[in-house]
Amino acid sequence: MGIEPYESALDDVPGAHPYPRSSRYAGIGIGVHVQPDGTEVRYAKRRLLPPLAEAGEEAVPHVVSSGERPDQLGQRYFGDPGQWWRIADANPVGEPQELTAEPGVEIAVPLPGGFSGGLGGPGVGRG
Repeated sequence: MGIEPYESALDDVPGAHPYPRSSRYAGIGIGVHVQPDGTEVRYAKRRLLPPLAEAGEEAVPHVVSSGERPDQLGQRYFGDPGQWWRIADANPVGEPQELTAEPGVEIAVPLPGGFSGGLGGPGVGRG
């Protein structure tokens, strides 16, 4: 059966870890900035992504239909509307709405377990 149910349960425990495992910030280090008055401010460190060329190698094409939204694509391809960010990471967009703004445009949808941009791992390129 594995450890999956136990790890999933941790997502519901406050303070178990800063971000749920399904978050784009899961696995990202937490930094601490000390202000001049000594106050500590915690922050998520920068999340770097591999070059987009790597995303295309581990993705399938999707032609945007009129009225589609990023959350709908997350549900369709990953079973979770909150996973839209995986698709955004694999495409040259600055805002999630750009993914579906123009019907007929082909976007890349990473394969499950593919493109590691959202896993908090090392990478170069966009952040």
